[in-house]
Amino acid sequence: MWRNPFRSRRDEGDDWQDRWDKRYGGPAWDRNSALEDAPWTPLHDLDRADTGYGTRDDFRGSTGTPPDAPPPAAGWKRYLPRRLRNRGWLWWISRIVAALIALFIALVAYLAITAPLNKSLQPIAPPQITLLAADGTPIARNGAVVDAPVKVADLPDHVIEPFLAIEDRRFYSHWGVDPRGIARAAFTGTGGGSTITQQLAKFTFLSPERTLTRKAREALIAFWLEAWLTKDEILERYLSNAYFGDNMYGLRAASLHYFYRKPENLKPEQAAMLAGLLQAPSRLAPTTNPEGAAERMALVKGAMVDAGYITQAEADAMPVPRTDVRETNDIPTGTYFADWALPEARKLSEVGYSRQTLTTTLDATLQNAARRATENASLGGAQVALVAMRTNGEVVAMIGGKDYAKSAFNRATQARRQPGSTFKLFVYLAALRNGWSPDDRISNQPFTEGSYRPENHDGTYSESLTLREAFARSSNVAAVRLFNAVGSEAVIETAHDLGVTAPLPQGDPSMALGTSGMSLLELTAAYAGVAGNAFPVEPHAFPQAEPGWFDWVWDGRDLLGSRTRDAMQDLLSTAVNEGTGRAASLNVANYGKTGTTQDNRDALFVGYAGDLVVGVWVGNDDNSPLAGNSGGGAPARIWRDFMRAAIGASAAPSPATPTPRPNPSGPVQPLDVPEVQDIPLGDGTRLIIRDGEATIVSDVDGVPVEAGVRDGSFSLDVDEQELRRRAAERAREARDAARQRQQEERQRYEEYLDRQARQFEEAEPAG
Repeated sequence: MWRNPFRSRRDEGDDWQDRWDKRYGGPAWDRNSALEDAPWTPLHDLDRADTGYGTRDDFRGSTGTPPDAPPPAAGWKRYLPRRLRNRGWLWWISRIVAALIALFIALVAYLAITAPLNKSLQPIAPPQITLLAADGTPIARNGAVVDAPVKVADLPDHVIEPFLAIEDRRFYSHWGVDPRGIARAAFTGTGGGSTITQQLAKFTFLSPERTLTRKAREALIAFWLEAWLTKDEILERYLSNAYFGDNMYGLRAASLHYFYRKPENLKPEQAAMLAGLLQAPSRLAPTTNPEGAAERMALVKGAMVDAGYITQAEADAMPVPRTDVRETNDIPTGTYFADWALPEARKLSEVGYSRQTLTTTLDATLQNAARRATENASLGGAQVALVAMRTNGEVVAMIGGKDYAKSAFNRATQARRQPGSTFKLFVYLAALRNGWSPDDRISNQPFTEGSYRPENHDGTYSESLTLREAFARSSNVAAVRLFNAVGSEAVIETAHDLGVTAPLPQGDPSMALGTSGMSLLELTAAYAGVAGNAFPVEPHAFPQAEPGWFDWVWDGRDLLGSRTRDAMQDLLSTAVNEGTGRAASLNVANYGKTGTTQDNRDALFVGYAGDLVVGVWVGNDDNSPLAGNSGGGAPARIWRDFMRAAIGASAAPSPATPTPRPNPSGPVQPLDVPEVQDIPLGDGTRLIIRDGEATIVSDVDGVPVEAGVRDGSFSLDVDEQELRRRAAERAREARDAARQRQQEERQRYEEYLDRQARQFEEAEPAG
């Protein structure tokens, strides 16, 4: 077989000349003979220019010695493929320029996507939103204080110069990155290492992490901003978004907050102090650290002298300004309801620098009633949550825990706990939708076969129960048997129809006893679907427009047949009035269900009366057992107390226990009048007679008051906390009114000064 003479094995011990001689057979090598004998050669049909070794004719007539082989390529070309080693400089330059152009196009596309210029026009922090209750009472204020952007053309030089002197004195001469400024900051400690353009890129487009990658992106975006914006536009966006402490973003908001002046009217010393805050705004805010702000201001004055903006004498004559803070924020930044409503509020508010005020569905009176009901309950160390909503999903009261200041975790919306027997609503409703009736019977015998053998909470069993009796007694074995009879698919479908989004494992019989975790808000909304006979119900914190006829047709909401709904309400009414929920019973039509999880870890009561649907949960945050905790206990009593205050209903009378007494005059015939328990007196005042005691319940200026005779003595109960809150609210309203009058007077005074200045300018002779 022919062996290619040009691919012989190299001897690593010889130099390249020896290998050349061995490859071509030494001096007596006949190249023509070798090529004639070879059926194919890599040098076939190649001329001298292609090989670099000469053609076949070049060897004829020679001594038979091949020419010297070319030495290996030197320098950086030896790392290139052989076909690129002989390229000229013009070829390389054209390729490099093309690559740079392609890189530039890719960079422009990348920045257009990741750093759009319009983003620098938006506030870097969400603007402040004030949430109001339905009656206009402020309940929370959250977000940054921002104001309208500033215009460099409208600002005096003495307002702009302090910022340039301390932050970027070569701002108008560099291209986004200033090496000289970085060196000066490193050696002198004055001035910022980053330019104003870099700072705008940093707090507008980038995260606060400190890495070389972020610094490189910062410089890249700075070049991008410099290429597309004018210097004044960059400075305007920087001053309108910079943080000045005290939750103030932008020069306009800061000047109004600290000095009650518009930025166009700032004095030189006030502008110098504001410029000094940018290095550490939270630490140097003059409202909390006036000494630190004054020291930083002195550094700004020195930088202005070095930059030539002012003389040393002018700097020495510049006093430390006094702050003039007019606004005080005594509205809480968050509550359980506000934290839940804020994301929805951000979607509803406009994007921009203006502050927003939104009215929520929260009812201040019902919220106070919920607070009193939970505070008066004997819970020990347990936590509590309450949600009250209308049948259309408007949330009117929310308690997410005992104390928001100690724990902002919302147990009404964020905690996903087992609902216990309150989940039986879906099991029994699925059965009713499949043709069962409250009078149908289901076995109440204990399970003796199978791996899952639930037991009744009280340990009592019977041959069978009607569905009404089983639901009222909250029989576990009956619920599981009914679950098996209707099938898990029907139960899951019913839960999903009512708006439950929690995962529900198919084929798991323990689901009938409420082992799938869900939030109290989600569970209460499902009960609201039954109460209003329109589901699913979506809880919301802001009023929604009343749906029209077309919306009712196409909104996708479902409803129960009249027979099914009446049967379900029959079960719920029996449970609250004759079953495990008797502690929540009222003297008006009311419906509900208790729920208790294993080892009393969770206790719930969910029910409705009138247009209000309320869910209550009691338990420990660590999911530890709570002795004596059951849905028919504290949760039912909290539900009852809230409903009494919310709809004016009183607790249903307890069954009377006859007491033997002497009867010297014989039997007394009862009068033909019903027993009076609750007598309305008008204007919201009621006379309640119970157990031989009379109590007048009313309210004075919104403060609940109860007066009556108890145990032979007069008693007067006043909600002192509510009374103090009302007094504080009146004082706040008075302060707000005085502040408003002061602002109006200040505005009129500034307008007067502006008019005088214009008149003076018009009257001043030209030249």
